[in-house]
Amino acid sequence: MANKSIFKLVVLSSGYGSNLQAIIDQLHNEDGIEISAIISDKASESITRALNHNIPCLYLPRQKKQTREAYDQLLSELLKPFSPDLIVLAGFMRILSPAFIQRFPQQIINIHPSLLPKYKGLNTHQRVIDAKDKIHGTTIHYVDEHLDGGKIIAQKRIDVLPFDTAETLEQAIKSLEHVFYSATIHKLATKMRSNASLTPVNNDN
Repeated sequence: MANKSIFKLVVLSSGYGSNLQAIIDQLHNEDGIEISAIISDKASESITRALNHNIPCLYLPRQKKQTREAYDQLLSELLKPFSPDLIVLAGFMRILSPAFIQRFPQQIINIHPSLLPKYKGLNTHQRVIDAKDKIHGTTIHYVDEHLDGGKIIAQKRIDVLPFDTAETLEQAIKSLEHVFYSATIHKLATKMRSNASLTPVNNDN
């Protein structure tokens, strides 16, 4: 880390940005943590949230016929001036290329609305309902070359109630994530500052 007094986050976000907003509210300029930049690949609410909080915001849409590797090369060049200690994916709806991930080893994290390794990919809440699972949850993990396959950092569980639908589960998980993601990022920042190795954290209660 270039500056141990400030722990720098760059957040990649594509959509409405509710998790992004929670991270801004709970972490930005708190305990030496700073969101140095927000990058969006779409004209999204995430951009508005960045501007509302005077956080540098970059809009990098994908161009026609642009390969994933070419896009990610531009993305990595945009990231360089911000010297991020941690790259946080918050609803970033792009699969990052292996070359990009290798440039930032153990520095990219994501939150996924299932108890990985179950239900990688999309439509996790409906898949939980269809499987008649009794437990659901969310997972924070490092990003590697495999879809939703990186090392698990922390998980949080909830009970699936008899009246739950995919919609009610989505609401419950989002409410959970709005606290859980920021708290885990804070723990990561503390551990990374002290150069301690991070072991999986079980936050069930």
